[in-house]
Amino acid sequence: MGEFMRLGTIRLSFFLCAVSVLLVFSAAHAQRKAPPDPARPKIRAITAFIILDRAQYQQQIADAITMLKRARTIFETRGYEVETIRISTQPFPEYTKGLTPEQALAFFKDYDALATKEKFAASIGPAMFHADDSEAQADLLVNVLKNTSSINASLVVADENGVRWGAVGAAARAMQKLSATEHSQANFKFSAIALVPPLTPFFPGSYHTGFGHQFAIALESANTVAAAFQGTPDLATARRRLTERLGNDAFAIQEQAGRVDQDTGWTYMGIDLSPAPLKDVSIAAALETLTGQPIGSPGTLTGAATITAAIRDIQVKQTGYTGLMLPILEDSRLAQRWSEGRISLDALLSYSAVCGTGLDTVPLPGNITEQQLELIIGDMASLAVKWHKPLSARLLPVTGKNPGETTDFDDPYLVNATLQPLPAKNQ
Repeated sequence: MGEFMRLGTIRLSFFLCAVSVLLVFSAAHAQRKAPPDPARPKIRAITAFIILDRAQYQQQIADAITMLKRARTIFETRGYEVETIRISTQPFPEYTKGLTPEQALAFFKDYDALATKEKFAASIGPAMFHADDSEAQADLLVNVLKNTSSINASLVVADENGVRWGAVGAAARAMQKLSATEHSQANFKFSAIALVPPLTPFFPGSYHTGFGHQFAIALESANTVAAAFQGTPDLATARRRLTERLGNDAFAIQEQAGRVDQDTGWTYMGIDLSPAPLKDVSIAAALETLTGQPIGSPGTLTGAATITAAIRDIQVKQTGYTGLMLPILEDSRLAQRWSEGRISLDALLSYSAVCGTGLDTVPLPGNITEQQLELIIGDMASLAVKWHKPLSARLLPVTGKNPGETTDFDDPYLVNATLQPLPAKNQ
């Protein structure tokens, strides 16, 4: 009898062990097969900030790339897709001082070739960073952007002391010159910036003025906003859900960024929680879920304010714009509503009063004048100064295209849209 019971106990142990193995195997198999969470944000960019020294920039870039690749591996092993790695510098006139325009252009061509080889996007910072800077810096900026493919840059048109009207004119002239490029696409790499702070990870307005050897994170999280707004009964609930949902990922990302900081010695400066869209990952669709109306209708401004407030409630280390982004040609629904005439420049500026980032990837007819561009940029800069907030203008005039025609940009990050007429001039 004792032997029989002992054999039974052994058989039961074997059975329980087999069941445990099967459960572990099934759990692991399910984990491998589990689809990614459609509401999880992507990391749009890990941006490194360096003090570029022409004498040793190749080694500086190599060091930055080592950190960026390590960071990408850490985030990807935690389930976050990393779309781009980027390197941003101090304002470029600081390290082209003493060079002729031809020498500076040759340097940036070499830098661009290195960026292409190492597969990173580069921002060389702003021209006319100081109020008394020469407009010759804007001329160099235009030549650099016309002759490179991976380089981004900006031009400062307002600061704490007000709008710089000379710089506004220089930015308008730069935009006109850059529109005379293939598909008029060079303006995609340029923006006029107003009160945009250093250490902003989003391009093209990115730069820094500090010690370098720092990094920051930018998100693509329009899908997270859309998921948070599904089925919300009121604005207060929507705001709370977005803060909770995006906050969970923001804290998880911040934890891993701290690990990168410790592992590499590069200082983590924060995360820009602006919920950037990308084509069908649409912030406009998320807003329409919240308001129940097409974007551009009454309620849009309230929705924009709700998103911005929710983002700023998240108690992580933040940097950059930290507001709603409405880039017309980077968002399929925004491009649709622009083509339908539901959104205007004035509407975008009104939304920017409660969020950010200003006028982003806005398509304009090719016959727009320099004076009209100045007026648009000036409005953006005036709004930034009035409300003391970071805004920018990335305007895309399309050479040879008239109102009613469709843009023909050839870029994986851009959606084409119908050009709208400019406001009628006073007679």
